[in-house]
Order: sequence, then structure tokens, then C-alpha cells
Amino acid sequence: MNRRTFLKSSAISTGGFMLSFSIVGNNEIKASKLSDLLIELNGFVKITSENVIQIMSPNPEGGQGVKTSMPMIVAEELDVDFKKVQVIQADLDTKHFTRQFIGGSQAIHQGWQTLRTAGATARQMLRQAAAQQWQVPLEEISTLKGVLIHEKSGKKATYGELANIASKIPVPTDIPLKSVKDFNIIGKSQQNVDIKKLITGQPLFGIDIQKPGMLYAMVVHPPAFGLRLTSFNAEPLKKMKGIIDAFIINIFNEGYEKTFFDTTSFNEVIAIIGTSTWHVMQAKKRVEATWEPISSYNQRRDMLGRKIVETIPGGLESSSEHLLKMQERMLQPGTIRRKDGDVETAFKNAAIIIEKIYTGPFLAHNCMEPMNFFADVKDNKVELAGPLQKPEFTEQSLSARLNIPLENINIKMTRLGGGFGRRSYAHWLIEAALISQKVKAPVKLIYTREDDMTAGIYRSAYMAKFKAALDSNNQLIGFHVKTGGVPESPLFPNRFPAGAVDNYLAEDWTVPSNITVGSFRAPRSNFMAAAEQSFLDEVSEVAGKDPIDFRLDLLKRAKENPVGKNNEYDPERFAKVIELAREQSGWLENKEKRKMGFSAYFCHDSYAAHVIDLEVTDGQTIINKVYCALDCGIVVNPDGARNLAEGGIIDGIGAAMFGKMTFENGEPHSNNFHSYRMIRMNEAPKLIDVQFVNNEIAPTGMGEPAYPPVFGALANALYKATGRRFYDQPFEENMK
Repeated sequence: MNRRTFLKSSAISTGGFMLSFSIVGNNEIKASKLSDLLIELNGFVKITSENVIQIMSPNPEGGQGVKTSMPMIVAEELDVDFKKVQVIQADLDTKHFTRQFIGGSQAIHQGWQTLRTAGATARQMLRQAAAQQWQVPLEEISTLKGVLIHEKSGKKATYGELANIASKIPVPTDIPLKSVKDFNIIGKSQQNVDIKKLITGQPLFGIDIQKPGMLYAMVVHPPAFGLRLTSFNAEPLKKMKGIIDAFIINIFNEGYEKTFFDTTSFNEVIAIIGTSTWHVMQAKKRVEATWEPISSYNQRRDMLGRKIVETIPGGLESSSEHLLKMQERMLQPGTIRRKDGDVETAFKNAAIIIEKIYTGPFLAHNCMEPMNFFADVKDNKVELAGPLQKPEFTEQSLSARLNIPLENINIKMTRLGGGFGRRSYAHWLIEAALISQKVKAPVKLIYTREDDMTAGIYRSAYMAKFKAALDSNNQLIGFHVKTGGVPESPLFPNRFPAGAVDNYLAEDWTVPSNITVGSFRAPRSNFMAAAEQSFLDEVSEVAGKDPIDFRLDLLKRAKENPVGKNNEYDPERFAKVIELAREQSGWLENKEKRKMGFSAYFCHDSYAAHVIDLEVTDGQTIINKVYCALDCGIVVNPDGARNLAEGGIIDGIGAAMFGKMTFENGEPHSNNFHSYRMIRMNEAPKLIDVQFVNNEIAPTGMGEPAYPPVFGALANALYKATGRRFYDQPFEENMK
């Protein structure tokens, strides 16, 4: 098996991405001068004879910590001192990596086996080199933090001293991996590898990029969804000081079959190019353009191999119309996605029926760093740099648009100043490249905050109706969820409480829209968790049961006598995380005297449970403490995982309390933070206690699972404090 075959087979066998990395040692030799000194081992590891070791981090870093945690996994099996490792952000490299992107909280989950195998294989080759050099049996060679040791003879050598010999050894296969109990790096908190650069303001982000001869560009899109450009007068702009050019660009060619991440709000935009951001911003204010409503049209999509034809309606849409259409669809039959037992009879014979409707508005991402990208297109070669989540997919779209081969396109990934779905749809990269190609110069494209907030991509608006049937003994005998949204459905038909109720029905519907939506932290789960967990609390109250006991009883049923065969969750793991939250919050002792709300949810292969302790004083909600219990398998970097959970909790509280984007005749009502309410520092929880279920299960999702349960826990705690149930987001509007 050669090196390339090993790389490919590793990725295929694990379902993850391939990793090409180097490892790190001392910092006496600058990274920029290492290329001629590095010795390659098995296509993964490169070490200098001076024992300089680098580990390349393949995935984009968006604050989720993968630039630290992924190299930690490699370093664990390689057996090196992680504090001496130099971590380098990789460029997009489809020859050596697969799944080189952020999405679905799957980076560690899917890369776990590949990363460990990479480190273990490199270590094995170094051990073989030592055995060969010292003429001793392989099994007598041990390692310790980058040093090869033969105890019987007392011989020792650094990895660097034997790297050249190791590089000539065939790549071994079927290398045993460490037992979890022997981990020295994984499971122990490591400092973020970028922390010094972050706190000292060193360039890390796309917005920091400066290149000789670089021009600055911005775009102007239609002022409302459902409009398109009809005419544009560029001449007044070109006469302005500092303006180089202004013209129209089409992001995708007519008839192009869009892929999953080719979502863009407006295909035709005005580009303005100048010598500074200030000059371009002044020119934007002087744009003379006319717009007209679009007509309904169809577009072909390749949704990761599934071919569809998507219908985009014409017209100028308003939030009030969206609400009416969702209410109308709720009265009509939906598409049945799952049905267990005889739901109709269960409700007919029920002693008590509880029925409630929940709504959630469109939400904007509002990343701290607005969208931006650097592009330099020269003849048949493209150099790009900036923040994006799905570089491989975007590169393919760019190649098709420019008609330039993939091998002639190079994308350097910078740290993301916020993402969680917003940077998955990187049409601004294509815009930057088209502008650079037109003006024949390197260009940095920058969106203003107003551009970013008014051009999507948003979380869909949703509505859900839940019905529960209780018998005369207050036992849950029927459960019905019917949900939909504009323009997508949030339904997960095989998640809890599916599998725990004899008679269960899940159905959904959608309302088409020309308002652009896409991934948003824990897509769809963020709404379904809010509605479902609020409803279950209300059902437990009607049934006269403690809300945590009520859920645990259902999970016990799902474990001992499950209904159906397609249940996504593990009821035992789900129950354990709930029990941990109950214990850490002192739920049994404090629930009566404190205003505490509970919620739990499963998504991204992980389990999260929250208890929120709050009070409402003079109309102000004060969150005293949030207890968060998580089961995400083995926690690679506890500090990093804790930071993710804390961030998700604060983010979720802000969205639940204040988040809302509305439209009038296609125009967003909010275009900046003065009109789109975000959580403020004094509104964040005073304390957040994050604890993890201790197990040896391979890591699962961490970036998103802590987010969805926040909404329900907050709603349930607010009910305890105010005596009112909260059915519509944002909750602040219902506090008045």
C-alpha cells in the first residue's frame, strides 16, 4: 500500500476526511523556512532532523476549537508533547483531505479514527526506524513525548534524528491504537493554539488581509426579496474620487444546476471597486438603479446527489402573509412522516387532550465579522483567501463559473469571525473572483453589516402544533406533531418522544418563499426543541408529574419496550444526561423555591439537558445560573468543549428572548443592531455550570447540541416566574 492509497483508504473506511499534516517541535526554525528541511513520513507526518514537528489542521476554524482539538488527536497517538507542537492551518487540499469543512458538528466525530490512525502510523514507522538502526526487536522500542527509547541498551533518539530513516520504511497497516485509559493529551484541557494571536490582535481573519496593489470592492443588491435589477447608471460613480469601476455581475450563469451550498439571495448585483473601503462606501450611497418584481421560476439543484427542481415564487412577501399561510396549512392535511399505532382511536378515547401551537420567526446570523473574501484572478490561475465553511464545494462552483480547472484554484482559509451556517453559502467568494477577473487586479470584497443582515441567509420561520392524549390515569397514550415553515419544515419524525408512545403521528408541510434561508446553528432542531420541550412541560403539569420524571418515564419505556424501529436516539444515554442535570442543579431540593425550567434534546449524535434558574424583577429577566449536562462521548479538549457549550447557551438565550427578522413587501425590517436586538452582556447568565457524562464512546457533536435545549428551558423557567406559558418567539415581546 503506497502513501496515496493509504490516505484514500483511511478516509473511505472512516467516513471522515483525509489528513495531511506535519508535526511540531522547537520554534528556532521559522515555519516559512521549513519546506526544504521537512522529512515526509507516510504522507501525514513531516519532521526535521532538528525535531521540528508540525501538525496541519485541515478544517476551517470558526471558534469551535478544531484547530486545537484535531491536532491533539494526532499528537496523542504520535506521542509528542503537545505544548511543543506547532499547528498550521491547512489550505484547501482535496488531494489529501476530505470533508475539509465546518458543518453538522461532525469534524471530530468523523475524523476521530483517521486522525488517530495518522498519528499511530507515523509513530510506528519511527519505532521501526529505531529498531532497524539499533538492531533490536521492534517490541522493545517505546516512545515518550517525541523520544524513541530502548531501555535495555539505554539508547535514546528524538523523532527528528531518525525521521529520514523512517521516511524510507513502507507505510504499515492495521496499527493498534491506544486504549482510552492511556490517553495523555485527549481529555485534558489544552490552551487554544491561537490564543496569543487572538488576544494581541494579530492577523487571523479574512478582514485582516492586505496585499500589494489590492483594490476594495462592495456590492449592491436589491432592497427587497422578490426584486431584480433592471437598470443601473455607473457613470456618476466612476467620476467619484477613489472609484476605479462599477458594473453588474451575475454570480451564476443562466441554466446552471446549483449544488446544495450554491444558495444566494440575489444572483445579479452591482459591484463597486475603489482604492479604499471609505471611497467605495461613499459611492454605494450614490447608486442610481431601478428594480422590478421577479416572476416565479424553477431552478435545478443537485442536493448532494439528489436531483430536484426547486420552484421560487415571485412577488413581494410580508411576515403577516407568512403567518396567515402557515395557519392555513396547519388546517390542511400534512405529509405523514411517521405513524405508530392507532392515533385516531387514542385521541377519541382520551380523558384529557392538550393542544398547543408554537411559532418561531426568521432569524439572522449576525456574525461579528461581516462577509469578506480576497481574490486574485490572473489568466487561468486563481488565488483566494478568506473565511468560509465549505471550501471544497465553493471551489467546485467557482471552477464551473470561471471555467478554470480546480487544480488552478488555491483557497487559503482564514479564521472565521462567526459562522454557524452563514458562511456555508459563500457566493461572495465567487463575487470577489468575478470582480478581480474583470478589473484584472487583486480585490478584497467586503460586505457592510447592512449588506449581511438584509441579504440573508436566514433561519426559516416555523410553526408547530402539538397534541397529547392522556388516559384516566394521566398516562400519555397519544402524541401528534404537525409542523412546517417558510420555506422548510423543521420536523425530525424519529426523535424523542417517538419510540416512547404507543400511538404517535408526525406530519409536516411547507410554504414556498423567495426569502433565502439556510443552515443556522443546529438547523431545525433549534425550533423543534423549543416547541417540543415547552409542550412536554405543559403535558407533565396536566398529568400531575414532575417534568424530569415525566421524561425519564418515557425514556424508560423507549429503552425497555420501544415503539417502532427507526428511533434515532439511545434512551439510556438520553436518560443519563437528564439525571446528571437533575443532580448538578439540585432540582429535587430547589425546584419549588426557585424559578427553574428544564429542557433536554438529542441532536448531532449528542445529548444535552439544561436547567435554568432565573427571576423576573420589574419586568427584567435575570438569569442567575444555567446548569448544562452534555453527553458528547469522549471530550477531546474539555476547556474548548465547555467554551462551546457556554457560547451556545448565551447565543440561545439571546435568540429566544430577542431574535426576530420580519419583512414588509420583501424588505427586511432590520438592517443593523439598532433594530435587530441582540443579547447584551448584563443579560447573560451570571453563572454557567457545564458538566459532561463520563464515558468512552467515540466523540460525537459538540458545536451545536447545547444550543437547542436553551429555548425550552428558558420558556419553562419563565413560566415558573410569571405564571404564563410562552408559545411565540421572541419571548421578550410576550413579557410586556
